[in-house]
Amino acid sequence: MSAQMAPAQQPGGGQPDQISQLAEMIGLSSEQEAEIRDLVDTTTPKVEELQIKAQSLQTELQANAGHDYNEAEIKRIGKELGEVSGELSIQSILMQSKVEAIFTAEQRDELERLQQEQMQMQQQMQQQQMQQMQQMQQ
Repeated sequence: MSAQMAPAQQPGGGQPDQISQLAEMIGLSSEQEAEIRDLVDTTTPKVEELQIKAQSLQTELQANAGHDYNEAEIKRIGKELGEVSGELSIQSILMQSKVEAIFTAEQRDELERLQQEQMQMQQQMQQQQMQQMQQMQQ
C-alpha cells in the first residue's frame, strides 16, 4: 500500500490537488487533510533539495567519465550520490508512513482496495494493447 503524495498545489483550471482528491476518495476529515498538508508542506522542500543534489551529482559523475577519468573522484562522487539517494528514499518512506498513520484502518483498507482496482485496470489495458498489437501483426 502506498500513498504517494505531491506538493499541495492547486493546478490551473481550479482542479482539486492530489490531497483533495485523496480526501474525497477515502473520506478524510478536514483535520486529517490539514495534517497531511502540513506534513507534505514541511517534507517537500527537503525532498526537492535532495533531488536537485542527486541530479547535480549524477551530472558531475558523468562529467568525470571518459578516457581521462579520475577513479578517486568518481568514487567520492558515487559515494555522495549513494548517500543522497538513500536519504531521498528515507524521506519518501517516512512521509508515506506518516501519511498512512493519519488514516483510519477503514481508510487504509479503502485506499488499498482502490489501488488494487487501479492495478487491475492497468493490467487489463496492457493486455488489450498486446492483443491489438498481435492482431495488427497478423
